Amino acid sequence: MTSELDPFHHYLDSLPLERRKPVTELRNVLLHHLPPGFSEVISGESLAYVVPHTVYPDGYHCNPTSPLPFISVISQKNFIAMYHMGLYADTELLKWFISEYPGYSKTKLDMGKSCIRFKKIDNIPLEFIGKLASKMTPSEWINLYESVVKNRS
Repeated sequence: MTSELDPFHHYLDSLPLERRKPVTELRNVLLHHLPPGFSEVISGESLAYVVPHTVYPDGYHCNPTSPLPFISVISQKNFIAMYHMGLYADTELLKWFISEYPGYSKTKLDMGKSCIRFKKIDNIPLEFIGKLASKMTPSEWINLYESVVKNRS
């Protein structure tokens, strides 16, 4: 039985059975590849990888009591979504992602501004997601956030 003290396993156990393995694999890839300084938290109905207040005391401009979001993973009704704020803010990273994606996945890229939708949940390009996760440090994200995202609001 999962302890109440372990919100991550509680979150994973709350997912439909067919979603647990792919979300767990995605979580493991992110934990392994994200540079040091990001923290994993539960945010609403998602796993989130954030810059904690200990690193960036200002927090998220929309809600300064929240840490600065970077990546979120959520199990939606018809797909698993990964939100990557770096793709939203960094046009060069977005160009790299779009151009390289076909080399790692047989499925067509389905994405919005920061949202990547995985409809074939057994074919998430985990190796590629690991490469993406490793491309930006917390300090690089903070600098980009302050120069691009915060000013858009």
